Amino acid sequence: MPIEVRPLTPEKVEDFFTFFEKVAYSDHPEWGCGCYCCFFHATDRVEWERRTAEDNRIQAREMILAGDMRGLLAYDQQTPVGWCHYDLLSNLPGAAAFYPSVATDDPESAAIVCFTVAQGWRKQGVATALLTAALDDLRARGVRRVEAYPVLRDESPEHNYLGPLTLYQKMGFSIAKEVDGLALVELTL
Repeated sequence: MPIEVRPLTPEKVEDFFTFFEKVAYSDHPEWGCGCYCCFFHATDRVEWERRTAEDNRIQAREMILAGDMRGLLAYDQQTPVGWCHYDLLSNLPGAAAFYPSVATDDPESAAIVCFTVAQGWRKQGVATALLTAALDDLRARGVRRVEAYPVLRDESPEHNYLGPLTLYQKMGFSIAKEVDGLALVELTL
């Protein structure tokens, strides 16, 4: 199965919604995505908790069409099967708002904040391909440091939306600290 990774662009907006609404959780619709990767764009918990899935869907569409959501889609032929969301910390206020014990405040650093791989494609290199492409993009943009916040215990794939710790370690990230069941992992590019 050759996986192709493509950047999220305004032209790929429908693929983004196809992935989250039809592919990612097809085996377990109860896990569904009401977030649409807007969580890390929220500025505080109060704002986030009053948002609905439809609010997030509308915001995601607006951000994608404006080029304000940086991410990658993984494809198996024409089917989107994986997603990785990343950007500069200065564009992801939710990192500090929701993970203050591990997120740093360096606006020139980037963060990897979401991985979602559809059930039928897990453990087949999709997340590795996505993380490799994200790091390549960040390196090309001149980013020198990347962080992420994986859970310390891999209890289930749906709880690993921050990306599995083992994946980050395989890609050269090191644990900078551990707090409240999360790790701050970082990589110098």
